[in-house]
Amino acid sequence: MTTGPGDPTVAAAPGTGPAAGVPLGATPPPSAGAGATPGSAPGTAPGSDGGDRPSIGDLIGAVTQDLSALVRQEVELAKAEISQSAKRAGRGTGMLAGAGVAGHFVLAFLSVALWWGLPIGKAWSAVVVALIWAVIAAVLAVRGRGELRRVKGAPRTAETVKKIPNALKGDEEANHE
Repeated sequence: MTTGPGDPTVAAAPGTGPAAGVPLGATPPPSAGAGATPGSAPGTAPGSDGGDRPSIGDLIGAVTQDLSALVRQEVELAKAEISQSAKRAGRGTGMLAGAGVAGHFVLAFLSVALWWGLPIGKAWSAVVVALIWAVIAAVLAVRGRGELRRVKGAPRTAETVKKIPNALKGDEEANHE
């Protein structure tokens, strides 16, 4: 008993036949891949769903890396903001300290002026010097107070840290409300 290409008892190659859209006896196209089955996507191995899905370990590793990067960025932002705020606070504090020193000079010269108040020449000179120190103290006090009012702390860090719990939950829309 001999069989030929037209004989229905001839076994068809895998991935051939009317169901695969390849006539009996014909070979499947090369893009179908070895072991391709009817209904599978071209270029995929048997048992594969066609997508390269990362493993759970890979996903956890990626989340860990992202979380680590987020924490590092938050720390850097906090450092930058605190450094800027500390500089302003330092300038303001220095100016207020200067105003305090100048205020002491005002008291010292007013005291000297009062003490020397009887002789006219010496008293007026002490009053003039005391008024100069009073102006210096007032200018330093106003500028120092202004610098301290501009100290805001770390508002961007505080804002982004508040968003982290929603981001971890996957509810980032809540951060935009």
